[in-house]
Parts: sequence; structure tokens; C-alpha cells
Amino acid sequence: MEIKQLYTGCLSEAAYFIASEGEAAIIDPLRDVDTYIQMAEERGMKIKYIFETHFHADFVSGHIDLAKKTGATIVYGPDTDAAFKVHVAKDGEVFEIGKLKIKALHTPGHTLESTCFLLMDEAGAEYCIFTGDTLFVGDVGRPDLFSGNLSKEELAGMMYDSLQNKIKPLNDNIIVYPAHGPGSSCGKNLGPETSSTIGIQKASNYALQEMTKAEFIKAVTTGLNTPPSYFPINARINKQGYESIDEVYEKGMHALSIADFKKKVEEGAWILDTRPSFVFTLGFVKESLSIGLDGRYAEWAGSLLPYSQALVLVTEPGKEKESITRLARVGIDNVQGYLEGGFEAWRDAGEEIDLIIDIEPDELAMDIPHDSRLEVIDVRKAGEFDAGHVKGALNAPLDTLMDPVNVAMIDDENNLYVHCAGGYRSVIACSILKRHGYHNLRNVMGGYGKIKMEKGIPLITPDKVKIQD
Repeated sequence: MEIKQLYTGCLSEAAYFIASEGEAAIIDPLRDVDTYIQMAEERGMKIKYIFETHFHADFVSGHIDLAKKTGATIVYGPDTDAAFKVHVAKDGEVFEIGKLKIKALHTPGHTLESTCFLLMDEAGAEYCIFTGDTLFVGDVGRPDLFSGNLSKEELAGMMYDSLQNKIKPLNDNIIVYPAHGPGSSCGKNLGPETSSTIGIQKASNYALQEMTKAEFIKAVTTGLNTPPSYFPINARINKQGYESIDEVYEKGMHALSIADFKKKVEEGAWILDTRPSFVFTLGFVKESLSIGLDGRYAEWAGSLLPYSQALVLVTEPGKEKESITRLARVGIDNVQGYLEGGFEAWRDAGEEIDLIIDIEPDELAMDIPHDSRLEVIDVRKAGEFDAGHVKGALNAPLDTLMDPVNVAMIDDENNLYVHCAGGYRSVIACSILKRHGYHNLRNVMGGYGKIKMEKGIPLITPDKVKIQD
């Protein structure tokens, strides 16, 4: 028996490879499926099943491509309605993989079709459970992500029944393998681990403590942030089908000369620069949007870029395919090529470039008393801002800045000092503001994490004004 968790940090997503006696199964695969095929080939295994715990909203699954390439059967749980061929499992139905058995446990709540898969080892003992977005380490899946016409309260009620009747009765030693880890927007506050046990979760997970259904519904529906805007798009793609990733590569993996690159832009393509944020600020092609591979690249691309928008890329050499792959994971497929030779070729050819001024927080501290036109733009989420911010700062969350109406609240006559929590989001924000015509910009390196350590910068915390000294 082999069980391998394949964790993708920038999406906080876990897929699983299961193998026994020449047969294999994949649970919740990402769209770029060659990794799973290679793993099976290296072990002499045939992929028999692709188990999907639900219609994912935060990434495009590889179920369709993987089934086409391997002949494996796609398995969803009860109440599944898909636009492609799937096996809709009955609650309690058992599937065999070599000497292993996997039982489908229908656990609606996160979505209607949400299903956990309980694995029995070669001896028939219940060994682990793949919980999808039903049960995380320290949390449960949020019940407000686009499952029919049901309210989040109705789905939360279903989640309560699923946990009480299907999860809590399991033995304490069963390993819990969820679909997501810390940082995922599919829950409220996931713990730092990517696996656990039923016993540990019974003892520590708030959602598995003794409470009434009404108390549970209130607990899981309170404090939910607005989900990323691309979630309903990805859920629909996973349900209806998508273009093969091989076709996405064929379209996007074209090296464009400077002349061809310019022509694509003139025809309406947007420039996406995927180099690290700290490199982007030093020089970039004018009008570029920065979303660096060094952060939560796919998540921010999905949240900020229009899905129908044609793109051309500026990448570090050798990062072209990775840039395209990680976009495809959230359903952004319209890449039409990349700049041959990258930014260096553009610069060395004497083409026009732009830059963003980076400053340390100590410069902000020195400028605050002397610049009456200084304005601090905090692009963190509202909850982060409320937990502490620079006095007088304007909160303009990054995911709102593509809308010119929201940007209009920022005075373009002011000297803008832009920051986030650590420095990644602020560079994205500066690139967006540049496209909106703002040029009096400073990117505060290190973000609020360093700002709050700097002497002389007045801060607002929930209970007081504080000046570092």
C-alpha cells in the first residue's frame, strides 16, 4: 500500500496518489496531470479511479484530462450532476484498488455532492479518510460556496448532520487527509498541518465539539470573508468541462519577438509579468501587471484577471511553462505567448521601461511629519486592517483595485505609500495603480510586518493609538 500526499503550497491544495497491487487512484487531481501519470508509470501501476470529493471552486481539477489519458473512471458522490461521463457513487459504495477498499461516505454541507472516501487497508481495517472540504485540520469547509439555491444556513445544517453521523463515529486512530491546508479560502481558519487524525480533530476542532445544530450553524456561518471572485467560475468549469491543458500549452508556449509582442498588446492583450515582486519594481515593460510566481500567484491571478482577457507573459528565463501551468490551474487559459529573452531583451533593445520606487519603513517614518500630501494605502484585507494599521491610512484591499470606481477614492495628487502585510501584494497593487495612471508611488518593503516595528510611525490598534518608541 502506498498513500502519497501531493501538496501545492500556492493553492494550499492536496491531491493524493493511492496504489496497491498494480492499481492506483488519484484523489482531487490538479489540472496538470502528467505528474500523476508519471508516478503510476514509474511504479508499474494503472490508474483505475479518479475520486473527486466535490466540485472544487478554488482550482480547476484534472479529472477530465486524466480520465482521457488513462481510461480511469471519474467518481463523484451522490447528487452529482456533471456535463461529462462520471460514475455517481451511492452512499456507502465500495471501490477496490488492488487489495485496498475505498468506501464513499456522502457528507453534504460544503456542497451538495461533497463526499469523503474512507480507505480500508489490506487487512480490511479502516486506515484513513480523504475528507475533501468537509473536514480540515482545525476547521470545516465553508457552506457559502455556490451549491444550488440553498442558503449557507441550510448547507451548514447539512454539514452538522454529516459530521455527527459520518465523521464523529469513526475510530480515533483514522488518519485525516483533507483537500486543503493553511491559507485556503475554502475554510475560515485552517490549522498549520495538512493531515491529522479523527481523535485529534474530535479533541481540538471547534466544529466537532458538542453543540446543538443551531449553535453549529451560527459558528460556521459567522466571520466568513467574501470568497475570491474566481470561485464560482472554477466551480462551473469543473462541472461543465474545459479545454485540454495540452491545447493551453500549444497556444501559450510561443516565444514572441519584441515586434510580435508589441503587436499582441496593440491587439488588446494584457502584459502579465511573473518575475519575483522584488525584481519587478526595479524595471518592467510599461503597462505590465505584476503577479509574481514567488507568492500566491494563481490565486491572485484568478482574483484579478478577467477570464476572457488575452495575455502575453514576461517571465524569468525557464519559467514560461510554470507561469502558464499555474494560470491554467485556476482556469485562465488565454495566454498567447511570452516575450522572448524576457525583460532583459526588452531593456537591451532600448524599449521604454517603467519602475516602482521601493522604500524601507524608516523612510516612511521620516516622511510622515514633513509631507502634507503623503497618503498611506493599505491593500490588506479589511480584517487585517482592523487588527492594526497606520494612523490615517486608507484601506483599499487588493482585490478591489481592478475596478476604476474603487480606485477613484485615491487622490492622484497625493504621494502614495503602498503596503500590504509582507511586500508581495503591494507590488501587485502598485502595478495596477500604474495602469490606472497613478505615478506618485512608493512601495513600502516588508509591509506592515516591518512597519509596526519601526519607531515613530503612529499605529491604530483595536483599542488604542500607539506610537512606536
